[in-house]
Amino acid sequence: MTTPFPFTAVVGQDDLRLALLLNAVSPAVGGVLVRGEKGTAKSTAVRALSALLPEVAVVPGCRFSCDPAAPDPACPDGPHETGPGVQRPARMVELPVGASEDRLVGALDIERALAEGVKAFEPGLLADAHRGILYVDEVNLLHDHLVDLLLDAAAMGASYVEREGVSVRHAARFLLVGTMNPEEGELRPQLLDRFGLTVEVAASREPDQRVEVVRRRLAYDDDPAGFTERWADEESSVRARIIAARALLPSVRLGDGALRQIAATCAAFEVDGMRADIVMARTATALAAWAGRTDVLAEDVRQAALLALPHRRRRNPFDAPGLDENKLDDTLEEFAEQEQEQAPEDDDPGPDGPDDSGGGGGQPPASDSDGPQGGDTGAQPEAGEGGQPQPSGSGEQQPVRASEPFRTKALSVPGIGEGAAGRRSRARTEHGRTTGSRRPQGALTKLHLAATVQAAAPHQLARGRAGRGLVVRRDDLRQATREGREGNLVLFVVDASGSMAARQRMSAVKGAVLSLLLDAYQRRDKVGLVTFRGSSADVALPPTSSVDAAAVRLESLPTGGRTPLAAGLLKARDVLRVERLRDPARRALVVVVTDGRATGGPEPVALAGRAARLFAADGVASVVVDCESGPVRLGLAGQLAGELEGTAVTLDELRADSIAGLVKDVQRRAA
Repeated sequence: MTTPFPFTAVVGQDDLRLALLLNAVSPAVGGVLVRGEKGTAKSTAVRALSALLPEVAVVPGCRFSCDPAAPDPACPDGPHETGPGVQRPARMVELPVGASEDRLVGALDIERALAEGVKAFEPGLLADAHRGILYVDEVNLLHDHLVDLLLDAAAMGASYVEREGVSVRHAARFLLVGTMNPEEGELRPQLLDRFGLTVEVAASREPDQRVEVVRRRLAYDDDPAGFTERWADEESSVRARIIAARALLPSVRLGDGALRQIAATCAAFEVDGMRADIVMARTATALAAWAGRTDVLAEDVRQAALLALPHRRRRNPFDAPGLDENKLDDTLEEFAEQEQEQAPEDDDPGPDGPDDSGGGGGQPPASDSDGPQGGDTGAQPEAGEGGQPQPSGSGEQQPVRASEPFRTKALSVPGIGEGAAGRRSRARTEHGRTTGSRRPQGALTKLHLAATVQAAAPHQLARGRAGRGLVVRRDDLRQATREGREGNLVLFVVDASGSMAARQRMSAVKGAVLSLLLDAYQRRDKVGLVTFRGSSADVALPPTSSVDAAAVRLESLPTGGRTPLAAGLLKARDVLRVERLRDPARRALVVVVTDGRATGGPEPVALAGRAARLFAADGVASVVVDCESGPVRLGLAGQLAGELEGTAVTLDELRADSIAGLVKDVQRRAA
């Protein structure tokens, strides 16, 4: 896109625009994580900001964008002398989801090293983004070790490269912006904490505002240059305000009263560590500078909390995002006296921010539900004893709440796969421990130096360079093979029939599935949910990376009716068949949660056995969670596990250390 959509023409999304502007004023805030559904102008707003930033002066010819007024003394292209430099627009560098570590941080220039014997460093995207914007779309799909690298660089303001004989340090100060759709999976809490601010965005439900969005977008698509020109004055005004706020920022005073409010707020919401306090302080200071003030007021602290704390208070992916604003106001009011001593002119601290372009939004309040809910609970019925049942069949009972999730031991798929990076099963990956070498297939990404030298050594006499250095040709290059961990597709097949609900076991069953969902989240798996009851089976949730969406569906799951076990297994087999076409490399683990009864349809027991044997013939790893209870047990779930060539485990065993033996048994049976 040669002409970006004007930043000031974005309709609504006040919090998003404010968070981006605060980082433009003070990059020390630590970046922005933008969470929201697709089609909510996340990428549009970020790209628009790049055109809004003031131009930067750089040292001519420096690949690391050194400031000519204060060049980096450790710049790999230096040393530089101070001087006027040249002006260029601030860059926006995009990090693709499939980028390698070499592309991000830079690496040894292999071609020059082999051809010229020169140990030269090839800069990566972190160097390109210095003094600009580093934009990571779908950051939740990026490999964790790459997220760690870029967040460390953002926090330290520098990138350190120690690899392949190269030792380089260069400045890397940039505005880090990540966008993600929570439906496609969450970031780990440790990584969420490294983003300074977070913003939840959603499409407006107001018809007039939606009409204006469409009108502006169509006008822009018809004539990008003309549309941008009509917003030129507003863009210039905001650009000038950013420059003025940057100049004012060093003069802003953060008094002891504001600091006490910040500390009290972080303590009240029980956020871990001290990073939240620091980010809130920097954000409140930037808010004051953006408003043209030199004192931080209570309203700045409140707005800073709404932007800096929601993602830090989540303890697991099923916690609802957002802050309890009443609790926030009570905490700030408790320390209002100290704040007023520092800023007596602040007589009416309120919820409005310092600017009409983004000050009054804030995050939605947290859900009142104390159960493990996902972030999309507003669209789902309350899942509790008092909730309303879904009218989906005869004999249906009200949904029950899940019991508290617990920690489970890891289940893994046997063998070595080649699926997406994760933490469950063994796999050949681009990252991990080196296990050998091979000829490169396509572009060389990880050079195995010892294997390359070993391949080239026998040919030195024939190449006429014996005793005068090693001659390496392209055919000698060897790619390092590495072994790490992959994420799998964990498909839950849950029995929701009357036999499960009649014994009041559904709460424990849901708690067990919720525990396994939490484990899947931590291991970066995709999850799917198939339920069967009455006379049929349904795909309650197609395979997705959003485990909180699975938790929501599970919580509102109705029960009752007969037990069409065969239909559930066949429906699950269809889901796996489609997923293999979409992602052949991702291996599946099927978790069947049932008491083993089969009562739906003609010859239900025989039909269920045939369906299970089809699964076994496909070679799918499976575990049956036996939900049978009572003094007399029929052992039907164990029989089902045998026909699936999987393993049965009871709900009690799922909690115990004995599940470690289950993992070995799964591997032995599927080998």
